Amino acid sequence: MVVITLEDVTYTYPFQRHSALSEVNLHVAPGEAIAVTGASGCGKSSLLRVINGLIPHHFEGEWAGRARVAGRLTRQAMLAEISARVGTLFQDPEQQFFALHVEDELAFTHEQRGEHPARIGTRVQWAMERFRLTGLSHASVYDLSDGQKQKVALAEVMSRSPSVLVLDEPTANLDPEATRELAQHLAELRAEGVTLVIVDHRLYWLTGLVDRILVMEAGRLVMAGSAEAVAESRHRFGLRQLRVEDQRARLPEVPRGGRGHIEVSGLSFAYRNGPALIEDLDLSLPAGEVIGVLGPNGAGKTTLVRLLTGLLKPDAGQIRVQGRSLSARALMRRTSVVLQNTDHQLHMRTVREELISSVRGAGWEVDPAWIDELLHEYALNGLEKRHPQSLSGGEKQRLVVACGHARRPQLFVLDEPTSGLDGANLTLIVRNLQRLADSGACVIVISHDLELIERVCTLRLTLPAR
Repeated sequence: MVVITLEDVTYTYPFQRHSALSEVNLHVAPGEAIAVTGASGCGKSSLLRVINGLIPHHFEGEWAGRARVAGRLTRQAMLAEISARVGTLFQDPEQQFFALHVEDELAFTHEQRGEHPARIGTRVQWAMERFRLTGLSHASVYDLSDGQKQKVALAEVMSRSPSVLVLDEPTANLDPEATRELAQHLAELRAEGVTLVIVDHRLYWLTGLVDRILVMEAGRLVMAGSAEAVAESRHRFGLRQLRVEDQRARLPEVPRGGRGHIEVSGLSFAYRNGPALIEDLDLSLPAGEVIGVLGPNGAGKTTLVRLLTGLLKPDAGQIRVQGRSLSARALMRRTSVVLQNTDHQLHMRTVREELISSVRGAGWEVDPAWIDELLHEYALNGLEKRHPQSLSGGEKQRLVVACGHARRPQLFVLDEPTSGLDGANLTLIVRNLQRLADSGACVIVISHDLELIERVCTLRLTLPAR
């Protein structure tokens, strides 16, 4: 018996010359768990869109082949009918939120289907208890940590009792503890007979969960096998490591005071009408190091680096760079920051103009040779005339890091710089972060990516749970 069957599926997006999928054949049994991986742009997300019916019902384009999911040909079934059988968990849970509060979000889909209020209440209560959300029922979905948002989205999807669950980069913004909790939830669902199709670059958390790993390249399925078999071909396909050690506890902590390249004393901050996220903090951040800012979702890591870079003004305390106390505006001139949402940081017409704008914004004279060097270092050659918003997710990620590098900062802060990056691009980012530290910058990385931490971080700054 087979729950997913793809036969010679070929698909090309509108206005594109090259196919996103080429002659894909796939058979998945009920209750089976598979992982799909490969270099950025290989067609992983397009494969999921075929399975959940977004191709061809939402994304138009040229289609050939047959796709049958849960007993129905996807081209003949309505999208609403497919979604009743196939649940989808996106990388960014906010993309699938429609309500403001957790309980309302869990009820929304059932209300839209016209279900009886008593049944809606039963399904919402089941979802909250199953995914341990009862304490958050009246919380705003936008006040939740990334891990909590992921749980709410998963609870909402599973409250509809789909037989197939597809997940697109579900761990990209999760800390290791939340990732383990997600893996536990998925193992329980699999044991109950739910079929799992998981797209992810991070493979270490999947090795005990999935039955097989599929590797894609240029729109084709080029390999399928066990974790051990795929590990042997990891470098060939530019994949992430399948075995990662948690090095967080082994890294030395940064000094909590004293002299350093960047000194923080008595730093305190709270959002309006909220509790203190940062309270009377003293730090000494040395130059020439890559410092991992660690801690669970919601601990205040992003808030701290926004304070360090001048994006937020502290309620109390001082930040000194090389012994000088600086205002928020002065801090911004000496620092670079790469935030999680790359789209919010790209504003120019071309890739080259983005780099030039970053150099000018830091007060440096534009050197064309420096721009060319950055294009080469970040594998952006040939893309310099492209509009930044036309790039793939991985290309955008490399561009915003390159723009931060272009400013030659004394402090370079990166918030989850490797979410959604394949193994080859992770190596590229690691190489350039080490290069920046070697040049005398203080590099701060907020990351839950154990592979990145293992490969590049030399110190850690741990924030406790709140």
